[in-house]
Amino acid sequence: MTADQAHGQAQDQAHDTPVLRLESVRKTFGRDRVILRDVSLEVPQHTVTALIGASGSGKSTLLRCANLLEEIDDGAIFLDGEEITDPRTDPDAVRRRIGVVFQAYNLFPHMTVLQNVTLAPRRVLGVERAEAEAAARELLARLGLADKAGEYPDRLSGGQQQRAAIVRALAVRPRLLLLDEITAALDPELVGEVLSVVRDLKGEGMTMVLATHEMGFAREVADQVCFLDDGVVLERGTPSEVFGTPREERTRQFLRRIVEAGRL
Repeated sequence: MTADQAHGQAQDQAHDTPVLRLESVRKTFGRDRVILRDVSLEVPQHTVTALIGASGSGKSTLLRCANLLEEIDDGAIFLDGEEITDPRTDPDAVRRRIGVVFQAYNLFPHMTVLQNVTLAPRRVLGVERAEAEAAARELLARLGLADKAGEYPDRLSGGQQQRAAIVRALAVRPRLLLLDEITAALDPELVGEVLSVVRDLKGEGMTMVLATHEMGFAREVADQVCFLDDGVVLERGTPSEVFGTPREERTRQFLRRIVEAGRL
């Protein structure tokens, strides 16, 4: 095999390796409260995986485990083929490769939007102030917040705060973006502007995992949908498979309730 062939083979293997892989992950709180039960999941590069299910089904815990904010009790989690749940792994180094956006924004109230966005690039990645600010202003402009760089979070609408939180997550140029119910705290009229940002990121090839109650959006934007029930990935497939022809009776019951509530 020539050097060029070896390089090409390595590139093909890297492309085939899922960005995120969970293997038989188990998570409990306390002695007997099982949150995740033997969860296995693969997230290919440049795809969007939507986690759906009732509140308490394990969606948010799965995301927190993927970012090492929660320690798993069994199984393994891999990022680009590297086991990140190995005890020897530096969790801070892992988190530098993963962006996370929570439903509650979590912007620092005493910092301007620009300061919020540039904090991690400067403190964690060691980027110079001028470079970090230039990149932040470019991202803010892309997400319609160019004129909000000098504002404090309490001067922004909920939708603007959530967009700023997404910019902050993108500022570290993450390999993977985790979105946890990012529209849950928004007024209905603000949901659309945040979801349009996610739609744009999908178009740019960002690899994402999102926990959501927005079923119509999951159907539109996801490449893979996983229905979680009582800590188990009960069903997975394309949006047309899960929403159109679900195999499991529990999935059908969940979707019937969603339809009755007018959310699909």
